[in-house]
Amino acid sequence: QVQLVESGGGLVQAGGSLRLSCTASGRSFDEYAVGWLRQAPGKGREFVAAIAWYSDSKTHYVDSVKGRFTISRDDAKNTAYLHMNSLKPEDTAVYYCAASSSYSMVLTGTGPGYWGQGTQVTVSS
Repeated sequence: QVQLVESGGGLVQAGGSLRLSCTASGRSFDEYAVGWLRQAPGKGREFVAAIAWYSDSKTHYVDSVKGRFTISRDDAKNTAYLHMNSLKPEDTAVYYCAASSSYSMVLTGTGPGYWGQGTQVTVSS
């Protein structure tokens, strides 16, 4: 079992920055791919970014955040991060961290894996 806890959300003006953290407990974090997905009010859950296992540094981003968001991980701290710059009002959503031994799961949000409780990000115009 893995427990995930997100933090770092909040209210920020457009153009601002936030760093989200996802801290894991329960098992060795470096065994899992990690993803960030978000859900805006009235919309379905959307993939944002993913990073593979420590031994494989590949990352993926949804087109709308490329060049603005960066996903990273520090397995020594059992923590993954989402650095968000140049935030826009359309980035407003609840952001969820997901971890899985399946990279597909963190890309799609479907399949076996673990989820955090979510953290709210609100970007004002």
